[in-house]
Amino acid sequence: MGQRRNGWLDIRPAGPRTPRISLKQWRVLHAVVDHGGFAQASEFLHLSQSAISYTIAKLQEQLGVPLLQIDGRKAHLTKMGCAILECSRHLIKKANEIEAFAYALERGWEPEIRLVVDFAFPSRLLIQALGKFANTGNGTSVLLSEVPVSNMEALLRQGSVDLAISAQVPMGFLGIPLLEVEYIAVTSPGHPLRSFGEEITVADLERTTQIVIRDFETPERRNGTGQWLYQGTSWNVSHFDLAVAAVREGHGFAWLLKYRIQELLDQGLLVPLPLRGGHISKSTLYLVHGGHRSDNPGPAVSHLVEILHGEIAAGRTPEGVVAKTRQASGDMPVR
Repeated sequence: MGQRRNGWLDIRPAGPRTPRISLKQWRVLHAVVDHGGFAQASEFLHLSQSAISYTIAKLQEQLGVPLLQIDGRKAHLTKMGCAILECSRHLIKKANEIEAFAYALERGWEPEIRLVVDFAFPSRLLIQALGKFANTGNGTSVLLSEVPVSNMEALLRQGSVDLAISAQVPMGFLGIPLLEVEYIAVTSPGHPLRSFGEEITVADLERTTQIVIRDFETPERRNGTGQWLYQGTSWNVSHFDLAVAAVREGHGFAWLLKYRIQELLDQGLLVPLPLRGGHISKSTLYLVHGGHRSDNPGPAVSHLVEILHGEIAAGRTPEGVVAKTRQASGDMPVR
């Protein structure tokens, strides 16, 4: 019997021990309940009725509580039996999952997938895809990381990534276009840039503070997040929400992911800048295979890729995100 701690009865075992009840015993109980009695369970399991009766009696003896109440030829669960039956169903389900997982591993199914994703990839789309994979992935775990573009190449070259969704494809790797995201140049409605006329020039921008979301290892004029970088004053921030707050407060302009700020645009809290070269910038995100099987992905990685393509093809992308046409195997992907 458990000990009382702080007024509560602690029923946890004192330490690990071998279970006294086998999965076979639980399956017999399930058969009796699900098929309506001992005779029906006997027929279903191809066991004698005496074997069914003995198993149930032994099970109740080992547990120390009555599970079934016999009423004529019918067996009804007791109140305690109902609670224990529900727990045992989870046990059988887990045992079946372990067996299926072992079978999948034997067929070459990977036990885990190391997935790295560019910050620009829509989170909701990613979660939907991972949710589907969790239900059909044979128990394979997904180790997910969101990383800046400057770290992506290093992870791929180190072989520590099985699958990447990246805005850049390192030399020597194959990149399959997945989707295109739009960045839009915006500022607050009352910012002085709004009074510069219908066509704002680069010179105008260079006299204005630019809010830049960047990792500090990317010095190119156009960094990996699709933002054009201008000469002049800039605030370098590492978080999207901080950049949005700075722009809304009127501290400058920024190139921001359109789908992330669409609601603010619709409400007029952020406004597009009428740039001479256009206020929309587009960046393609690619699927890049990594790891020691980059040229021949395993079945789990391939299944996850199929789900990602399926979610995108089903039109579940937000506004400002455009699905890229999936290339056939004979086409030339980006290298």
